[in-house]
Amino acid sequence: MSPILESTDVENLVSGRYSGDAFEVLGMHNGVDLDGIPVLFIRTLQPQAATVEVINKTTHSSEGMMRRVHVDGLFQLDLPHQETFFPYLLRITLPNGMMYETEDPYRFWPVLGDIDLYLYGEGNHMRIYERLGAHLMTHQGVPGVLFAVWAPNAKRVSVVGSFNDWDGRRHMMRPRGASGIWELFIPGLAEWDIYKYELIGPDGRLLPLKSDPFAFACEMRPKTGSLVFDQHRYQWQDATWLADGRFKAGALDAPISIYEVHLGSWRRNSLEGNRWLTYREMAQELPAYLTEMGFTHVEFLPLSEYPFDGSWGYQVTGMYAPTSRYGSPNDFKYLIDKLHQAGIGVIMDWVPAHFPRDAFGLAEFDGTALYEHADPRKGEHKDWGTKIYNYGRHEVANFLLANALFWIREYHIDALRVDAVASMLYLDYSRKEGEWIPNEYGGRENIEAIHFLRRLNEVVFGENVGATTFAEESTAWPMVSRPTYLGGLGFGYKWNMGWMHDTLQYMHENPVHRKYHHNELTFSLLYAFSENFTLPLSHDEVVHGKGPMYDKMPGDKWQKLANLRLYYGYMFMHPGKKLLFMGNEMGVRSEWNYADSLDWGLLNDTAHQGVQTFIKELNAFYRSTPALFDNDNASSGFEWIDGGDFENSCFTFMRKTRSGETLVVACNFTPVPRYNYRIGVNESGIYKEVFNSDLTRYGGSGVKNDTELQTEEPGWNFKPYALQVVLPPLAVVCFQFKQAGESRKRQ
Repeated sequence: MSPILESTDVENLVSGRYSGDAFEVLGMHNGVDLDGIPVLFIRTLQPQAATVEVINKTTHSSEGMMRRVHVDGLFQLDLPHQETFFPYLLRITLPNGMMYETEDPYRFWPVLGDIDLYLYGEGNHMRIYERLGAHLMTHQGVPGVLFAVWAPNAKRVSVVGSFNDWDGRRHMMRPRGASGIWELFIPGLAEWDIYKYELIGPDGRLLPLKSDPFAFACEMRPKTGSLVFDQHRYQWQDATWLADGRFKAGALDAPISIYEVHLGSWRRNSLEGNRWLTYREMAQELPAYLTEMGFTHVEFLPLSEYPFDGSWGYQVTGMYAPTSRYGSPNDFKYLIDKLHQAGIGVIMDWVPAHFPRDAFGLAEFDGTALYEHADPRKGEHKDWGTKIYNYGRHEVANFLLANALFWIREYHIDALRVDAVASMLYLDYSRKEGEWIPNEYGGRENIEAIHFLRRLNEVVFGENVGATTFAEESTAWPMVSRPTYLGGLGFGYKWNMGWMHDTLQYMHENPVHRKYHHNELTFSLLYAFSENFTLPLSHDEVVHGKGPMYDKMPGDKWQKLANLRLYYGYMFMHPGKKLLFMGNEMGVRSEWNYADSLDWGLLNDTAHQGVQTFIKELNAFYRSTPALFDNDNASSGFEWIDGGDFENSCFTFMRKTRSGETLVVACNFTPVPRYNYRIGVNESGIYKEVFNSDLTRYGGSGVKNDTELQTEEPGWNFKPYALQVVLPPLAVVCFQFKQAGESRKRQ
């Protein structure tokens, strides 16, 4: 190699237009001068420097001052008759006389192995986050940070930050062949250093600075820089949970009662400018509250980094970074740790359906449609103003799949609730004719997304750590929560959006009209066991003018709260796992606002305090009653007693365990008490009221069955025996078999 650089290369280097491998022209090289004499030469681009001197790290002596090749900071030192490489430092003097010594990044060998490049190109590197991104490490005996990024169509990629005055000429990255991956080890950088990537697109255009897709931490919005972060320093204290609780908490036959939380608005510090609580402050309050209320799980609205508060986290720009709004990544781990120590499972909303257009993010990352589809008919969500991932591209699918595992492995997340699955499954989702492209068979199904979702669930469940997945899927797509080997999508659970829509419509009706809408409450039982369902009353139902749950109920204040208790009670007696959005547990009276705290002052009102007490005791009853969860996803766990009493708007049914233990449930959806109401039962003997949503401590009227109830003959509802009970107004009541009758004893 000649020590003389072509003039065009010199100009391209100093102007920032160089598009080759910078390692071929910078750093230490062997060459031959014009006279044929071997020469060892060192070349560096230091636009900030007045002079540069080379210091031999082995001998601790100067090898000489570098000559300035170009006025804009290209320096070179020629060492004739030398051929052996040696470690060196650059001693740089600035125009103001300040001097410092630094390592030359261009003297270091590559870090990533060929197997990393191959597996990522295949889409099979499920630990790619350990290689791409920014990683603190010691390389060739020198501490620093390895940066690696995928940008196959870029002409140049550089790491920029305050450490190089955001000058993309100073830390140009090394392209790794046809893989599209660029890497650079920069000595001397440390944790919390801010960085971005500067890219030149395939058309030679300098792109907006890009955040790292694999960044583990980000600056607080509105800043958008990526932060170097050591992912491995946190010392977890939740080994007991991981070894035992996680397996049980996500099981189909376990009680699952989920409290959905938006961290920024659950509770705020009104004494300090209405600021949100930090992860660590939440760790002192949220686990205790969930334990007191009896919830088994908490579900967080998305906590991956996002720029716009009003998206609630659903427009993610940092898939691998917990949002900095509430603290550091280790602070988030601390919150999860404390929840696990309190016996609370953690679910996090995960958003692989789309990503925002922000210039610093993934959109046209290397100057081309890299992460998204180029054709807007496949690559854009017009409703949301976002881009759609190209699930058919191996590297993009790998980016998302590894991310799912990242949250489970590195943050001990117990489950992922996958957002907007319906938008992924259908190519014509929210599109008019001509706005979408059929699949290769002419259909509307997104074959690439289907394959991605199946693989997602295979890799999550393949971890064999007890983690599970929930699908927010609102259509009739079959077998969402059935194994992939049976042709299903493989999710652990599916949100029952139909149940939520139908029952809310029913509850909205004036009780005098409910008899005309009876089927809206019974319809869900026709398909209740076709999936592993979760019954959600989520944040989506209390925003955008829909009003709070309180306002969805008819009547005066007493009736509204009684309806709420009845509705929640019916939900907990119905097959399926349970989810309540924060504030629902106390009947908040204002629509949810992400910028304000819940109205905790409502608990000064005994009526709303009663709703909270009711939810607390409802959770306790649910968790202690196996008939409500033991056989939850099988038709043998539910039996109608009378689902057709529309004239009285009453419903009676049984919940059963696998072993035959039975709970009798009766619901009265009118404000009229039903005295001497007959319920058919299978067993002769004594029954006892074990739960009643109309108790005075809940704010109810106090109508109840005080005495033990003896079965009668003849039977009722095609059952051999009958109970004569009182049904309180707007209430759910449960009865449990206590003691066999005389006729049964004689058998």
